[in-house]
Amino acid sequence: MLVAGVDSSTQSTKVVLCDAGDGTVVGRGSAPHPPGTEVDPAAWWDALGQAGAGLLDQAAAVGVAGQQHGMVVLDEAGQVIRPALLWNDLRSAAAAAELIGELGGRDAWAKATGSVPTASFTVTKLRWLATAEPGAAARVRTVLLPHDWLTWRLAGAVPGAATTDRGDASGTGYFSPASGEWLPGHLSAALGHPAEVPRVGGPGEAVGEGPGGALLSAGTGDNMAAALGLGLADGDVAISIGTSGTAFAVSTVPAADPSGAVAGFADATGRFLPLVCTINAGLVLSAAAGLLGAGLDELSALALQAGPGAGGLTLLPYLDGERTPDRPGATGVLRGLTTSNATRPNLARATVEAVLASLAEAAALLPGAGARPRRVLLIGGGARSEAVCRLAPGIFGAPVTVPEPEEYVALGAARQAAWALSGTAGPPAWPARPATEYTGEPEPAVRQRHVALRDDTAGWPSG
Repeated sequence: MLVAGVDSSTQSTKVVLCDAGDGTVVGRGSAPHPPGTEVDPAAWWDALGQAGAGLLDQAAAVGVAGQQHGMVVLDEAGQVIRPALLWNDLRSAAAAAELIGELGGRDAWAKATGSVPTASFTVTKLRWLATAEPGAAARVRTVLLPHDWLTWRLAGAVPGAATTDRGDASGTGYFSPASGEWLPGHLSAALGHPAEVPRVGGPGEAVGEGPGGALLSAGTGDNMAAALGLGLADGDVAISIGTSGTAFAVSTVPAADPSGAVAGFADATGRFLPLVCTINAGLVLSAAAGLLGAGLDELSALALQAGPGAGGLTLLPYLDGERTPDRPGATGVLRGLTTSNATRPNLARATVEAVLASLAEAAALLPGAGARPRRVLLIGGGARSEAVCRLAPGIFGAPVTVPEPEEYVALGAARQAAWALSGTAGPPAWPARPATEYTGEPEPAVRQRHVALRDDTAGWPSG
């Protein structure tokens, strides 16, 4: 039998059609999303139709994974009220600070929700809506996440019948990963009045039927689906370089980091997924490539022409504000530029080192959240860069395993669909994808220079 997995990400929708027994991919499709940090959800639906054409109708079960945190607000008729605010829309930074202060401070938030909200979290976007667009806020009757909305549409958009899972719900700021329950007081405090939320489906549960009678799994957030697609095990830490950067690991205990650096998410299997996110990752590589008049492959080749430390150049890669550390107004900073080191290879190398150093610092926070990382897995579009793969062991100070390129978010959604189809206690044991291991001499000085520049700019008005 065949199952389909959907990845509705920031930039596009990807669909994979897989054999339910072993995960072999037998079909693929993709379609782009509009640019920007707010999008009409109808664009996701259209992209799903394009990407899934000829694939979804072959599937006995479908799972949908989606970008976390996005705010989809519906009126009493189930109609979308305004374009969805995406995770990378940072206009709610002031709202995050307000809510932290109003509801007991960082310790209280970490204990209640597993996380301290930043501008990415849905709860802060609801407060922004209540303040900036009170008329729209007053019309809100239901709040969904992107994957919730797509699963609901596939099931026929029956009013009051939306579902989610504990993984994606754990990124809202009004759900407790530890108890598995919604926190309606947090939602109403943000929005100004109560609103409906979707039912939380269990891991492996079939929550409804889609077109043609295909079973629908509960779906999940993109990072949770990636963990499921990778078969992430205890001791693994995954580093994903996509539009954003993430470092995450599975854990059997819930995290509650009052600093706010580690998000105490739930995973898609009943465990937990402490995660650290950076706003800046793959797009930094793209920006540097554009600045150098190069493609991404050429940027990689240039970076490998320069030596460790990029001739003394250090880049702070906070080009679009940053979440870890929490600096929504930050910009990028380049230190150490001279006439002798102002070369294309050095700038390319400094860029790759900056992205990796930022993520290495993020991963270093995970042991304090109950994870026990021993192996580094590198995934995402950035893992297609030879320079990223070859420089990563030196920056992380450990061997780095790079699984073969695959749509691991969509693959995880497909594996969840196969789980729902089987009715078994756990997900099917699909074999691991082939992988390449990279090794290299540790380069602690590179990370030390990154940390020094990060700390030196902490008090800057734009930093």
